[in-house]
Amino acid sequence: MADSKKLYIKTYGCQMNVYDSARMVEVLGQEGYVETQTPETADMILLNTCHIREKAAEKVYSELGRLRPLREKNPELKIGVAGCVAQAHGAEIMERQPMVDLVVGPQTYHRLPKMLGALKTGQKAVLDTDFPQEDKFDHMTATRQTSGRVTAFLTVQEGCDKFCSFCVVPYTRGAEVSRPVARVLKEAEELVSKGVKDITLLGQNVNAYHGEGPSGGEWSLARLIWALSDIDGLARIRYTTSHPNEMTDDLIAAHGSCEKLMPYLHLPVQSGSDRILKAMNRKHTAETYLKIIHKLREARPDILVSGDFIVGYPGETEADFEATLALVETVGYGQAYSFKYSARPGTPAAEKPSVPADVADARLQVLQALLAKQQSHAQNVMIGQTIKVLFEKPGRLPGQLIGKTEHNQACHATASPGYLNRIKNVIVEAATSHALSGQLI
Repeated sequence: MADSKKLYIKTYGCQMNVYDSARMVEVLGQEGYVETQTPETADMILLNTCHIREKAAEKVYSELGRLRPLREKNPELKIGVAGCVAQAHGAEIMERQPMVDLVVGPQTYHRLPKMLGALKTGQKAVLDTDFPQEDKFDHMTATRQTSGRVTAFLTVQEGCDKFCSFCVVPYTRGAEVSRPVARVLKEAEELVSKGVKDITLLGQNVNAYHGEGPSGGEWSLARLIWALSDIDGLARIRYTTSHPNEMTDDLIAAHGSCEKLMPYLHLPVQSGSDRILKAMNRKHTAETYLKIIHKLREARPDILVSGDFIVGYPGETEADFEATLALVETVGYGQAYSFKYSARPGTPAAEKPSVPADVADARLQVLQALLAKQQSHAQNVMIGQTIKVLFEKPGRLPGQLIGKTEHNQACHATASPGYLNRIKNVIVEAATSHALSGQLI
């Protein structure tokens, strides 16, 4: 449209934020905004923030400082902060950065049109970080924009009731809430009708899903997955992120018997020390975690397991760290994310004395070296195997396509553009730590 306004969104953090950013584009599209990829051309800039990583709030302030010249050049430019940092520090953001026009939490972005209306009537700035009773998804546009993508995220659950002592999610995303089954299925069917073949179900604790079924009663995540698997045209189902305490027997069984549920699971453990797990308020032990892994591999022997780890948690001793290394050796991870502990203001762990930085740094290097070795092994064992690859986009080289395997590994091969958005067999010929390459069959 000739009179359309341009919207630029910068997204930080998790897949949930990626999903939320896409929905904010759709919400604001109803107000005449069209997404742009450059902040310099925007009439409105939104920073969709994440509070998980270290110094998250300060990084937002730094980004706002970089945007100041754009605001000075264009006084009509609207600038907003969304997401978890907005939820945690909304009033402070407005006080420290008066150029911010609106601050919106992750549960209220459906109110963006109303917030813009308030600005038009002369209100200087608008803050909305409530936890409303109404379901924000009720206010979303009925039509998802997929931009021709063959993969998509689909939020089915939000919030967290676990209250791990290091985590801010319960405070920024609220209590666990699951979307009704009928709405999830409807959105999935719409995505598939637009060409999507691979759907990843999202939630802060996605396997705690307990959505209302069409005939009443609560459905488990396993039952939802089985219902999704009946959708013609949907080829692959994944879910993230999971908590060990919610890995129910029916969900584990689904990994062995549901053909469309991919052999990949991200199951964070954080530590291999029971003493540290108790301090973290994880409510599971290393032994119970290992039993879950054993059951999963009994159900699906080729499943690739991914995990999260925190080293240097307050009070962690060398013996605690050695217990983490032992757990990693036992599991054998195909992928993993590992971080040095950093305090989050307002969490119980933030009040505890930290492990010396040099000690935590050294432990992180040791852990990452072990995880990298395991990831390389998981990649190398694929050499010579025939795998199924869903090609998603052109690769970096001419005539090359890249896609994902069933195990969530990146794979590229020489293929014509006609193979885009299709699943094809590939013989793996080479592997790096992050990608496979092979010959199209």
